[in-house]
Amino acid sequence: MLRKLRIALAAVFFVGITLLFLGIGHDWWGWMAKLQFLPSALALNLAVVALILLATFVLGRVYCSVICPMGVFQDLVLWIRRTGGKWLQDAQTRKLKKLKDSGSDRKPQLKQYLKRFNYVPEHKWVRYGVLVLSVVSLFVSGQMLIALIAPYSAYGRVVRSVAGVASGSVVPALLVTGLLTLVLIFCCAWLWGREYCNTICPVGTTLSLVSRFSLFRPTIDTSKCTNCGRCGRGCKASCIDTKAHKIDYSRCVTCFDCIDNCQEGALQYRFAYGKKADSPVKPANDAGRRAFLATTVLAGTALAAKAQDHMQGGLAPVIDKQNPERGTRLVPFGAGSVKSFYDHCTACQLCVSACPNGVLRPSTDFEHFLQPQMGYEKGYCRPECTACSQVCPAGAIRPVKPEQKQSIQIGVAHVNLELCFAAKGEASCGNCAYHCPSGAIRMVEQEGLQYKIPAVAEIHCIGCGACENLCPSRPVSAITVRGISVHHTNA
Repeated sequence: MLRKLRIALAAVFFVGITLLFLGIGHDWWGWMAKLQFLPSALALNLAVVALILLATFVLGRVYCSVICPMGVFQDLVLWIRRTGGKWLQDAQTRKLKKLKDSGSDRKPQLKQYLKRFNYVPEHKWVRYGVLVLSVVSLFVSGQMLIALIAPYSAYGRVVRSVAGVASGSVVPALLVTGLLTLVLIFCCAWLWGREYCNTICPVGTTLSLVSRFSLFRPTIDTSKCTNCGRCGRGCKASCIDTKAHKIDYSRCVTCFDCIDNCQEGALQYRFAYGKKADSPVKPANDAGRRAFLATTVLAGTALAAKAQDHMQGGLAPVIDKQNPERGTRLVPFGAGSVKSFYDHCTACQLCVSACPNGVLRPSTDFEHFLQPQMGYEKGYCRPECTACSQVCPAGAIRPVKPEQKQSIQIGVAHVNLELCFAAKGEASCGNCAYHCPSGAIRMVEQEGLQYKIPAVAEIHCIGCGACENLCPSRPVSAITVRGISVHHTNA
């Protein structure tokens, strides 16, 4: 019963988070991103961090087997391996039975297609070494390590790269990194089960410091155990020492597989301390499990699909715009500053998938590898849109309302008269001034010029990029936005 309940909850989280990274149903599934441990810790969302730690202390590492999308993905790989192995095993068994019934003298050996797991002691130096490096990297702004090994960000990178291949539009660096992550995690899970979770993952190691003292845990009743070894061979975390009848609870991900595998009822999920340790708690009445379930909410099955049509017209070839060089990077409204944004961002790609205008995309430079960057060659940051600030789970983009966004300045527009059609006397334009949502651009007369040229009132410009995106000059716009390092509110 517990295993089925865990699988059902894990399926809901896995599907919901996958849809989030595909840009579908942010209103339905956005709360799931807020329950991810590392982004919540970076966002200083102490309530969520405390809830996860409390659930781990009471129930064990249920976070790793239910909420974490990378953990559930590894379980999916193991299910594929187990299902395929059983199919091959059954096919060969049927073949042997057919040969026996036909009276054949052939006695082919029955191959073992189902790879079994064995108990493996924890790799302490690797586990805690990676954890220390991860913590240090946070303090020295070395976000690349976190972006590469953190489970939530790694899974988002995988989904976005696969989705990019399907749509035919993906950043090469994201594609290579995402597919490489997919292959490594898939192979690791196929060969060694949850080795990534218990050796590399900094979140798993952090939670293991608490789970080793969990109140409820699978325990072995030696009076019922027949030493068959089924629990150890089926443990994907390789944490059950069947010879010593011990379980390494720092690596146990509370999947309940061992309880289902035990045919003698020697394994029970029960309270592990005091007098209650001698009397198993029935799964159906497990107070700890019910306490955890009370903290989760099952979302409905209806999803709101978002789509945007892009149309092009005309007979002349359209030259694609280029993202200009900017002295200071542009970061989204709600980031506060460039430093704060990149210090908190885990490169999970959720804001990229949520951006409806194509403004956010993964960066390819080494310093901020795969962390989002802004560019206005495909669209501009519409004043009414706050999608990225609503979905960011790490606090890199703080929630803002549309009315607040109108007064936040993330950059300032600058005009290059050498590229402006009006300044060159080629045409009367005014496109930038007409579309500026803050009224910061005016068309003014200048002596010696036939047409009016744009002038920017910097104090009123918010840096949304409407002028840059809609400027007809190509491949580089005649008016571009330069980022500012610390955002401030216009009067």
